Amino acid sequence: MSPTTPAPQTAVDPAELLADPYAVYARLREAGPVHRITGTDGLPAWLVTRYDDVRQALADPRLALDKRHAKPGGYHGLALPPALDANLLNMDPPDHTRIRRLVVKAFTPRRIALLREPVREAADALLDAIAPLGRADLIAAYAGPLPITVICDLLGVAESDRPDFRVWTDALVAPDPARPQRAKEAVRSLLGYLAALLASKRADPADDLLSDLVAVRDEEDRLSEDELMSLAFLVLFAGYENTVHLIGNAALTLLTHPEQLAEVRAEPGRLGDAVGELARYDGPVPLAIRRFPTEDITVGGVGIPAGETVLLSLAAAHRDPRRFADPDRFDLGRDASGHLALGHGIHYCLGAPLARLETEIALAALLERFPRLALDVAPDALLWRPSMRSRGLRELPVRY
Repeated sequence: MSPTTPAPQTAVDPAELLADPYAVYARLREAGPVHRITGTDGLPAWLVTRYDDVRQALADPRLALDKRHAKPGGYHGLALPPALDANLLNMDPPDHTRIRRLVVKAFTPRRIALLREPVREAADALLDAIAPLGRADLIAAYAGPLPITVICDLLGVAESDRPDFRVWTDALVAPDPARPQRAKEAVRSLLGYLAALLASKRADPADDLLSDLVAVRDEEDRLSEDELMSLAFLVLFAGYENTVHLIGNAALTLLTHPEQLAEVRAEPGRLGDAVGELARYDGPVPLAIRRFPTEDITVGGVGIPAGETVLLSLAAAHRDPRRFADPDRFDLGRDASGHLALGHGIHYCLGAPLARLETEIALAALLERFPRLALDVAPDALLWRPSMRSRGLRELPVRY
């Protein structure tokens, strides 16, 4: 393809995309590396589908996250007020660099390793609660509560506040078309909650990440008030949302691949390495955060004008046979180290070490506790949340 080759104008059926995203992305990927699409929200965007192009674009400094580079009329993602919008997912250097440095020390592999025992204790407590029941919804009873417990402990959020936070997050990521006001109500509730939480940390600091960030804001003046609240929101939101579905999708993958499940049961030590392949095969983030070219660029031989919305399909890239042999097969022995589920480049996920640790421990504890764990419904009866931004189950009914 020459640099002037136009992208195909492609209609994406929202129902088909939500029902079978990998089939849709496979068709698009093989038809061309870049497509001009109308997304499930009715807004236009450029969709990049092939692994090499997606990986390169993730690290391309000409593809900005800051919405000030966007032309009007395209897809911009979640619409949030300034007090929640001044976060790392909307920033480029130098602001991105400045704010990331303030929080990165909380998520180093060394510090995350110290959480191994507390995470295992939290997982065991959740399994203790459901063990007598014989049946459970793993999302509601396990994959959901575990990440919110861990991230809220890290940040210093009271246990009594955590159920509300889960409801607000779900309303934002997978809005109910029949109840459009729920997302707006969730934003208002989050704003009020975070304002009160930060005020309490100012009045009574503790040994937690939010107290540290308040001190950075008040004593060192390295954050604006909007940046402080937005950072608190992002750490809570991302620390919960993506890990829930990484754990849930991984559990489903193992339960629908009995030979690989038997291998993991026989050698539990393999789970740490298996997380990468689980994330590649059916990760929680089908699309990277939208980007906006700061100048006219060429991706995959297709010219994209400055200011347009670019969507990078991680789901399509992870099933690209040009990068992964037999990509639609879940393979515990595969070297999946090149997967992009946690990002690439300067926007690589801050919480990646914690997400990997939580997923490994969650699966290990689950399989150890319930040797007869099995799906309690047919796989095709499972319901997925209606979101093009997030790949996650509404429920995961199991018996044990």
